Amino acid sequence: MNVHKNARLTPHGRALLVRRIVEEGLRPVEAAQAAGVSPRTAYKWLRRFEAEGGAGLEDRSSRPRVCPHQTGAGVCQQILALRRERRTYRQIGQQLGVSMSTVGRILGRAGLNRLSALEPAPPVVRYVYERPGALLHLDIKKLGRFRRPGHRVTGNRRCDSPQAGWEYVHVAVDDASRVAFSAIFPDETSSSAIRFLLAALRYYRGLGIRIQRVMTDNGSCYRSRAFSKACRRLGLRHIRTKPYTPRTNGKAERFIQTALREWAYARAYQHSAQRAAHLPLWQHQYNWHRPHASLKYQAPISILGLTVNNCWVYTASAPCCGSGCGPGRICPRTWETVRDAAPSGRGAGRAARPPATPGRSAIPGSVA
Repeated sequence: MNVHKNARLTPHGRALLVRRIVEEGLRPVEAAQAAGVSPRTAYKWLRRFEAEGGAGLEDRSSRPRVCPHQTGAGVCQQILALRRERRTYRQIGQQLGVSMSTVGRILGRAGLNRLSALEPAPPVVRYVYERPGALLHLDIKKLGRFRRPGHRVTGNRRCDSPQAGWEYVHVAVDDASRVAFSAIFPDETSSSAIRFLLAALRYYRGLGIRIQRVMTDNGSCYRSRAFSKACRRLGLRHIRTKPYTPRTNGKAERFIQTALREWAYARAYQHSAQRAAHLPLWQHQYNWHRPHASLKYQAPISILGLTVNNCWVYTASAPCCGSGCGPGRICPRTWETVRDAAPSGRGAGRAARPPATPGRSAIPGSVA
């Protein structure tokens, strides 16, 4: 309720005024004097209380019952009909002889003030597979190579890396657990897509996840016969999204956006090789430590029930690359997996794998 700042009576004050007259026996003149209003006002609220009870003491609308200059219902229907033909305010007003403000008020009341309201977006259908491995989302993100920091860091558009080329980040996200795997390849051909699929299957198998289905967009590498044949030989059901509907594969799209903000564009890299070397570290942080909103702010790896902490760190037993790293610090070239509490079952005691060829990333804790 929006009470005027100078109002003497609120619904509570009106009830108090009437109670003093009815129950305490005060005269309306005396009750009005105590409330600071005129006797006429006291009699008005008393009559309303006797006629309607407590509901009569509430505020009433000040809108007039009859408005002679109100826009007719027929004109309103014509305005709505022309709007559904995607006419603008000015076009509707000129055709019907009404002002643009009147057209805007009628359309706003009907919820058609924006053209997007004529074609509302379809409802969002959210789905989550209950078992890890039931569905694996695949996608590719194209990133430019660079030999020195560009204008994002320096602010100078002349600081570019001409003819540096491109690199392609292939990503995979498990639908149920959100555990992600990614690797950098020099292209997005079917051969690279198949190699990444095999690497992803090995990685998830090391976590005890058996993949049953893969979902991709309609990229040329995923529509190729070689990729379809690889899926059949691996016993995977290949699902492709509806054309121009990236939200169907939204979990992979969301992971790519997170990777761009927190890895690719999160800091000033000196060159693209340094950025690629940082991908395994950030990916380990994403899977093992970063809280995920859709998982009630738990890390994705918690869905699998794993407690092993496998971090990539430099140790004294590994030869240093000469870049000044020491024990307890991360070496950009030499890596070793350290397991605090290795599981006693499958996968126990497996050795760590260093990153493969330069330009490709290996996820911490990946197994063959």
